[in-house]
Amino acid sequence: MILVTGGAGYIGSHIVRDLADRGYSVLVLDNLSTGHLEAVDKRVLFIQGDVGDEAVLDKIFKTYPVQAVIHLAASCLVGESVKNPLKYYQNNVVQTVCLLGKMIEHNIGNFIFSSTCATYGIPNQAVIHEQLPTNPINPYGHSKLMIEQILNDISERHHFRFVALRYFNVAGAHSSGEIGEDHEPETHLIPNILRHLQGKFRSIQIFGDDYATPDGTCIRDYIHVSDLSSGHILALEYLLQNPAQKITEIFNLGNEKGVSIWEMINLCEQVTGGKATVQIQPRRQGDPPQLVATSQKIRDVLGWSPKYDIKKTIESAWNWHQKHPNGY
Repeated sequence: MILVTGGAGYIGSHIVRDLADRGYSVLVLDNLSTGHLEAVDKRVLFIQGDVGDEAVLDKIFKTYPVQAVIHLAASCLVGESVKNPLKYYQNNVVQTVCLLGKMIEHNIGNFIFSSTCATYGIPNQAVIHEQLPTNPINPYGHSKLMIEQILNDISERHHFRFVALRYFNVAGAHSSGEIGEDHEPETHLIPNILRHLQGKFRSIQIFGDDYATPDGTCIRDYIHVSDLSSGHILALEYLLQNPAQKITEIFNLGNEKGVSIWEMINLCEQVTGGKATVQIQPRRQGDPPQLVATSQKIRDVLGWSPKYDIKKTIESAWNWHQKHPNGY
């Protein structure tokens, strides 16, 4: 059985569904603070609770034959982390340490960690590989990097193997249109553009159009949520199929292609047939001009490759928003 913490969230619900499609027994642990019960596949077990609740974890690990944990439960808003850093250290560090302690206590040594490209901070080069120095600039990035360090430390002391996946910008929705991205507040670019084109609000904002990029707007790397999910499942199988091997890997997960904000708005207009009203705002502090991943390492080690280009990603998101105009 695979325990997925945060399995009712946007990314988690896709991973859970894909695991179930592949025949895995899955248990979801989620407190539903930001997740949606409607997004959880009906074929899996669901427990509502906190990942830092020792009694809940003891019951799970004593009752179910958990082979591995995919840990997605975390607070993940950069701006909020700056305003309320203690929330992020509590939710992302303290609760994860509790989970790791209980895994070791119950002799469960396979762990897949949802990390982030925010661990790099503002790198001094546009294309980002895993060997670049980590220098996060906000509590969210710090909290994720702390767990990466903790994982390295405990793997030295215990039979504990892990794969940490550093995500870039996750987007899109399941091909069925049944599960997708429903955050409140929504901070991600693609759903905000699509919601604007649905008439949910009057304009879309661009924060800075004077960057040293071809059209003056920031360039980012967008990965489809189903491609992200496939990376997790390959990482899981890597751990399960090599039980004697000491595995302590960190992989980037990105699409390796940069898209500017203006390009994204134009692509969303093409997909939807709408016309966006755009407001230019001042730059936000700490926004690098360009962040694009190289995912060559996970391609080489796990054989991963993305299946969705950016237009297909937008089309899948638009399908979700049309079927769920008010979210779940």
